[in-house]
Amino acid sequence: MRRVMLAWMVMGVVGLIAVVGVASEEAVQRIQQAEALHSTRYTQEVMMQIIDLYQAVLPDLDTLAVQSQSFVLNRLAQLCYEATTLTEDPNDEDEGWFDLGKAYGLQSLRLNSAFAAAEQEDFAQAVSHAIDPAALHWTASNWGKLLGLHPIEGIFQQDKVLALFGRSVEIDPGYWGGSSMSSLGSLLIMSPEAMGGDDEAGLQLLHDAIAFDPAYLPNRVILAEYWGFTYNYFGALVGVRDADLITQELTTVLESEALERWPFWNRNAQRNAAKLLDQLEEMAE
Repeated sequence: MRRVMLAWMVMGVVGLIAVVGVASEEAVQRIQQAEALHSTRYTQEVMMQIIDLYQAVLPDLDTLAVQSQSFVLNRLAQLCYEATTLTEDPNDEDEGWFDLGKAYGLQSLRLNSAFAAAEQEDFAQAVSHAIDPAALHWTASNWGKLLGLHPIEGIFQQDKVLALFGRSVEIDPGYWGGSSMSSLGSLLIMSPEAMGGDDEAGLQLLHDAIAFDPAYLPNRVILAEYWGFTYNYFGALVGVRDADLITQELTTVLESEALERWPFWNRNAQRNAAKLLDQLEEMAE
């Protein structure tokens, strides 16, 4: 996983160097400043500073090499998604962040001319041309959350989210700690069979994601949340399928001290684990 992430970082840096005579000097400086802050994005204030720096690059985006353009857009898609995790509960601003993150992700995917040419006619065919796991994953992540806020719309668009996650897994199953695997798995579990759902395949993906990178704790939370609990057709929580699994996985998350590898996401996983255990206790009363 570290090798994959490092490769993408290097691609961005190499891209900037390759166009040193063309790229806006301010754009390069802002990217460097944003990356210097990236590992400290634990508060809304710092998160917004980083987002502002990357957004300030956008007017000069086409002065950068294509791989650097995709790096900036993918970072923005990721940060928009992450911005929603810094508040205690869902709020009215979340939809705007998810919508913006989806737009940045699609813009990144459209840097691939084959994707852009096929997108309007056949989205699944367009996705088959995509080769950037980061663009695929963060586009799907934001889009999936949007559909969760609008379940009726989700009936007509969920196949696109499934296609994006599926392609990301196909290209790089280990991207971001295997999170595309776990995201795809949760969707397969939550979806009716008529909409592409498959409980068995979904559960296997969740286990595969955990096995791939045990240090990435969100995968365990997803297993507990989407397999341990049960939901209705519209995604509303209705019951408990496996209380022992929920307790086991979430206790493992809360007791883990291995936070240094994925510090932002593992801290968020521990917050979510505590909430889900409280929810399990309330449902047992």
